[in-house]
Amino acid sequence: MGENVRKLAPGRLVIASHNDGKVIEINELLSPFGIEAVSAKKIGLDDPEETGFTFAENAILKAKAAAEASGLPALADDSGLSVTALGGAPGIYSARWAGEPRNFATAMKKVGQALEESGTDDFSAKFVCALCLAWPDGENAVFEGTVEGTLVFPPRGDRGFGYDPIFIPKGYDLTFGELDPEEKHAISHRADAFRKLVRACLS
Repeated sequence: MGENVRKLAPGRLVIASHNDGKVIEINELLSPFGIEAVSAKKIGLDDPEETGFTFAENAILKAKAAAEASGLPALADDSGLSVTALGGAPGIYSARWAGEPRNFATAMKKVGQALEESGTDDFSAKFVCALCLAWPDGENAVFEGTVEGTLVFPPRGDRGFGYDPIFIPKGYDLTFGELDPEEKHAISHRADAFRKLVRACLS
């Protein structure tokens, strides 16, 4: 995003998410910078409808809505699993594949069934993350990150959240569901996007 991106001062920040796992992960990444992150759920903000066609569009929608409603800077993440043999699905619909209430065991089963039905032997996939940092005056900046890997079935490990138990990052033998959280934070799609945000807005 270049050198002209607005800097984020220490203080309170709204994380525009109702996903507790995601909030904990982002909070762990932010705390060293003197940022006190509160979730949208904790301060009673609703999730806006995700009508975007890309991860970035949905992240912008969520961050701007939270910043305007709270009067504080807001950080939103839109992320998901993109499976090569499924044409990038579930993609921006990754959470929706888990239904309501969210059940990612069901979602992982759906991915496995879709791959089986396709007859493919290509189990390559990537996690994609778009982070949007928005201010109450309407200014925003977007940072995107990815991590490449391979899918494995049945799911392995009970760490992380979402599709983590079926995703083995490139160069590793363990799934994100088995990796130590610190190790996952160092290599994840969210960490990749976050490094770009830190360089632009926090350093």
